This record gives sequence, C-alpha cells and structure tokens, in this order.
Amino acid sequence: MDNELLTIETPERVELHFATASLGTRFLACAIDHTVQVAVIVGLILLNEWLEISDWADAVVGLLVFLLSFGYFIIFEALWSGQTPGKYWLGLRVIQMDGRPLTFFAAMSRNILRLADMLFPPFYSIGLIAVFLSRHSRRLGDYVANTVVIRERAADAPTYESLFTGELIDAALDRQVPPVDFEGDIGAVTPAEILVVETFLRRRDQIRLSPRQWLAWRISTPLLEKIRPRFDPASFSYEGFLEELVARDRARTHHRAD
Repeated sequence: MDNELLTIETPERVELHFATASLGTRFLACAIDHTVQVAVIVGLILLNEWLEISDWADAVVGLLVFLLSFGYFIIFEALWSGQTPGKYWLGLRVIQMDGRPLTFFAAMSRNILRLADMLFPPFYSIGLIAVFLSRHSRRLGDYVANTVVIRERAADAPTYESLFTGELIDAALDRQVPPVDFEGDIGAVTPAEILVVETFLRRRDQIRLSPRQWLAWRISTPLLEKIRPRFDPASFSYEGFLEELVARDRARTHHRAD
C-alpha cells in the first residue's frame, strides 16, 4: 500500500482518494506558522512598549500573547477548516480520518499534543519519529484526534472546502456530461432523493470513473422506476439524467417561490 495515498470509503460505499502531506511540506508549513506566530507576538510587545498606553493595554497585550502562544494552531485550524497560514500557503489541510472537515474539538485535541511532540530536543523530535513510523505521516496529535494532513488537489476538481461547505445547488448544477432530455413528471421525487443526487454530483470529481459510473447507475435506477421518463436511448447517460433532474427540480422550486 502507498503510504502517501489515503483511501476513504464514504457512506455511499464509494472510495475517495487523498494525497497525504509529506514530512518536508509539513515541516515547512510549521516553520512558516512559527515565524508568523513569533513575528506577531514580538510586534505586539514592541508596539505596547512604544505606546505605553495603560495597564489595561498591558493586560490585553498579555492576553493576546498568551492566545497566540498556546492557541495559534487551535484557533486557525478550527476557524479555517483545518488550515493555518503555513498550511494554506503550501496547500495542506487537516481533515478527519473519515474525510469530514476538522471540528473544534479535534483541532484542540491534536494541538494540545503538540507539546508532547516537542518534549525532547531536537525540535519536534517525538513528532518526527511518529510521522516516520506512521502509515499516513501522522503525529501523536493526529492519532489522538483521529486526523490526517492532506495535500489539496490543484486541478480543476473542487477544493476540499467547497466539497463539504459549499452550497449544494451551485455544484449540483454544474454540467459535466452531455445533457439528457427526457419527458416525465418529477413530482414524485422526494426532497431526500434530490439531496442524495446533489450529494453525488458534488462529490463526483473525487471519485474514480468506474465507481462513479456505478454509483450514478445505482442512484438513477429507483428514480427511473418512479418517474418512468421517455428519452432517446442513444443520448442517455445516468449522470446526465441526474444533472437534468436536479436542474428541473431547482427550476420547479424557484417557480414555486416566485
């Protein structure tokens, strides 16, 4: 097995593949973050010394320095869906091992263990050993929080963030295959079934061709039985049918709203 490839099986029993971050890129991202962290802390202290406003200002600066010292990684990873400035710059992201976005609790858990990674010299020695021995380059904090650091795709596929936090309607209406024109009443299709179709259309760029085609067939079959549409078999494809179904459902929903 390739330790640089993380394979996740979704609830739809379809495999998604993520490239895990290498030790070099993780170390560089961490170095960038520590540089930002130290620069901001030093800047705050120097600015406070220069202004000499009041004891209240000293207290506020002291609080900010404390938060930056111990909460930098927790705050950024929780608010930026698994990214810090260093990870963002190098195209890395922390995700859950099941493929879902990082939660605040997981961000806190993995970064509290950052201190354990730094117990003995040289810098991050325990963390480096854990990464070397790990199948997917995970350090101690990743094991505790059940997380992994991945390299985001730079191709035309949607980013990880857009897959899980973007609006369904936008991605689901993205036409990627020749359109399928059919005649039939879609009124019997339930909102839950439309949601399943939308979820598939959002995630399909992360799915290999063979399981992607199988899943399109599996989702389409009960819908075709329910709608019993008329169409040209020569131009029909299951994925095109699903795209057209979602587009018509959205048009119907907007018409009702108007």
